[in-house]
Amino acid sequence: MATKILLVKTSSLGDVIHALPAISDIRSVAAGGLIDWVVEEPLLAIPRLHAGVTRVIPVAIRRWRRTFWRASVRDEIRAGMRRLREQNYDAIIDAQGLFKSALIAAAARGTRYGLDFHSAREPLAFFYHRTFRISWQLHAVERNRLLLAQALGYDVPQRCDYGISAAPQRFDWLAAGPYAVLLHASSGAYKLWDEQNWIALGHALNSAGAHCVLPWGSARERERSARIADKLRAAVVPPALNLENLAGLFAGAKSVAGVDTGLTHLAAALGVPTVGIYCATDPAATGLYGCARALNLGGIGAAPTAAQVIAALEKLAS
Repeated sequence: MATKILLVKTSSLGDVIHALPAISDIRSVAAGGLIDWVVEEPLLAIPRLHAGVTRVIPVAIRRWRRTFWRASVRDEIRAGMRRLREQNYDAIIDAQGLFKSALIAAAARGTRYGLDFHSAREPLAFFYHRTFRISWQLHAVERNRLLLAQALGYDVPQRCDYGISAAPQRFDWLAAGPYAVLLHASSGAYKLWDEQNWIALGHALNSAGAHCVLPWGSARERERSARIADKLRAAVVPPALNLENLAGLFAGAKSVAGVDTGLTHLAAALGVPTVGIYCATDPAATGLYGCARALNLGGIGAAPTAAQVIAALEKLAS
């Protein structure tokens, strides 16, 4: 089996988290190898949570596209390409399946593996030395696991292990005692759960003795956090938090409830009791997966009720 591996999985947050079990698989069948990971710079914290990742190589494709005309940015791109080529890899695996990730894989030195014409969102087979057909019917986690297993020549282990952990972090703005995290925000408005449902959930959590924490990522999301918190007896809108802070926040939480967003997947991957709330997407394809303390509710056009989410959190706590 290859001992020097480069994984290209650059974004988004949920997609990066879905690739973590594949790293655990490799470590379980071939401990001691070198595994480098190429990822977008805002997501560096996620691969670094996994002990099996040797080196995380940042790229900034989105930022570079916007500012390519700057000489400093072109210098940064050249430096990034040099980092990619510092190592001769036995296997370079593009698990993203997009034109940008295929270009990154092509810039590195080694044998390139990727998805075939039927398995990727873009026709990229000519970038790779070898391709594999991976069914779209599989959950995203299993697609990643199967791609890496076929590329490296091992059988997918039965157990799904995200392989990450975080220490609970205390914050000056957070009152002592148990708390639950409510992840109401999403980049897609169609994924949102009605604010009245969040308020009803918050009341139930308050009655059970838990504070509610409502993180946010944009000004509009902060306003929504504030509206929900204003209706609750014990709730806080935190300052802006980075991924390291959020991992520490989740690690100390009694529970997490969240819509279809990468942060909900992060909480579940860390082993926190987590309920995924699906209003417009199918959890069978990209829902919380392989986590013993996680449940998915809802689906396309079938948002769960507040009572259903409350009952699911109670079940996870029992």
